[in-house]
Amino acid sequence: MNDKIVIKGARENNLKDLSLTIPRNKLVVFTGLSGSGKSSLAFDTLFAEGQRRYMESLSSYARMFLGQMEKPDVDYIEGLSPSISIDQKTTSKNPRSTVGTITEIYDYLRLLFARVGTPHCPQCGREITKISIDQICDAIISHGEGSKVIVLAPVVRGRKGEYTKLLDGFRQSGYSRVKIDGEIRDLSEEIKLEKNIKHHISVVVDRIVVKEGVIRRLTDSLEVALKLAEGLVVADINGKETLFSTNYSCPDCKISIEELTPRLFSFNSPFGACPACHGIGFKQEIDVNKLVKDWNSSISDGAFIVSGWGFDSSKMAKMMFQSLANRYGFSLDTPVKDLPEDILKIILYGTDERIDMEYRSENMHTTYKSRFEGVANNLTRRYAETESPYIKSEIEKYMMDVPCTECGGKRLKKEALAVTVGGKNIVEICDTSVNNLIKFFDELVLTETQSIIARQILKEISARLYFLSDVGLGYLTLSRSSATLSGGESQRIRLATQIGSGLIGVLYILDEPSIGLHQRDNEKLLATLKHLRDLGNTLIVVEHDEDTIRS
Repeated sequence: MNDKIVIKGARENNLKDLSLTIPRNKLVVFTGLSGSGKSSLAFDTLFAEGQRRYMESLSSYARMFLGQMEKPDVDYIEGLSPSISIDQKTTSKNPRSTVGTITEIYDYLRLLFARVGTPHCPQCGREITKISIDQICDAIISHGEGSKVIVLAPVVRGRKGEYTKLLDGFRQSGYSRVKIDGEIRDLSEEIKLEKNIKHHISVVVDRIVVKEGVIRRLTDSLEVALKLAEGLVVADINGKETLFSTNYSCPDCKISIEELTPRLFSFNSPFGACPACHGIGFKQEIDVNKLVKDWNSSISDGAFIVSGWGFDSSKMAKMMFQSLANRYGFSLDTPVKDLPEDILKIILYGTDERIDMEYRSENMHTTYKSRFEGVANNLTRRYAETESPYIKSEIEKYMMDVPCTECGGKRLKKEALAVTVGGKNIVEICDTSVNNLIKFFDELVLTETQSIIARQILKEISARLYFLSDVGLGYLTLSRSSATLSGGESQRIRLATQIGSGLIGVLYILDEPSIGLHQRDNEKLLATLKHLRDLGNTLIVVEHDEDTIRS
């Protein structure tokens, strides 16, 4: 009985007391007309029961977090393995999710760049090397006599924790002050930090005024700070902080970059994400064409359809528009398309000039001077400040996505983009198709030391790329947003991930994996399914494709 799955009395959805036997460790296809019960048998009966039984085998504590699963309407099932469903409805719509992140290839790329990447100056592009203490000292002294310098050792940078023992250690070592989250604190006082918030902690090593004969003391203080913070030191010079690293620095531009770590290459981390778009690659801006109902209509006719700026519905809006017309000499009855460009710019984006505003109502009449914010600027500010999902969704109607001007849609800081492997930065690699990446990594030339460090990482990257190519996805790029993938593509990506896991004795249930696939790639997909079967798994495929049925 171990080589069969026996189903008795399946009645889920439109199944009519169905009983059948399915061979294990084979590739089995369920086919038939729409509504014939294929999915009810495969997903709602077999998968649901396999998943439920596996969850019942876990501890009661683990089941608290997983919730209860309903038993499907079936008399009994024998010979069932733990089951994995690979359907078409699991694509993430998160704008941060890409092909690279969901296949975990991007995680290995971040590790590769952190360990064997070649850093370049983000400004001039030249390859950079480590900076010396003498060079840091010269950079500080160059600010001139009388400059006030605080030498800080950044011991904690953006990490959660209370750090009680760490602070006690500095107190016992004789340090009197620390800078925590931008605030100088005295170590003699009791310092309690929020455990679940990321903190920045720097030890105040010395306070120095630049003058003749100070170089020896400054050098000693820098050495102490660099030792405490493992190669990093922050110099607060006249209130402006500069990070220096004995790891990497450009001698021409005097730019230091921190040690290369995997988080520097993550657009989901504040340490790697572009500060302007926060790692999304685009920004939402007001689309002028969505604000104006009809370019042939005038402001007095209600050209601006956005809530709060209706000429008839809002007395404040009417007063502001009338005051602008009085100050800049234009008519509110002129069609918007005929307004001068500079006037339209003031209406949309405001003016720094304080103009006379006159407000009249039944009960009051007042005049005052005020700046005009602008219709578009007002919506942008309200969108950033509001916590109401309804108001956000209303303002989003007038917005459009535009590539971030800071990173050009690349999501990462310029420091991360300045690190290369094989002459390409991490974004250029992610923008390359899977088939071309396989060739790139096969031909990648590294030094002997780099090869030793990167061998295991490259092995994992290449294996996952080959899996993607084997299921007919060689045309995809790793930077492709998961929200743009078709159901068939996302299903085949999950299939490639399962091949990489190397599990055996599993029941895989797939929902039309050949959908959207070119005929030439069908053979690749079938070879992949057979490979999963040959590993020792049972595959049940809901499918209409003739080639799949015949195989």
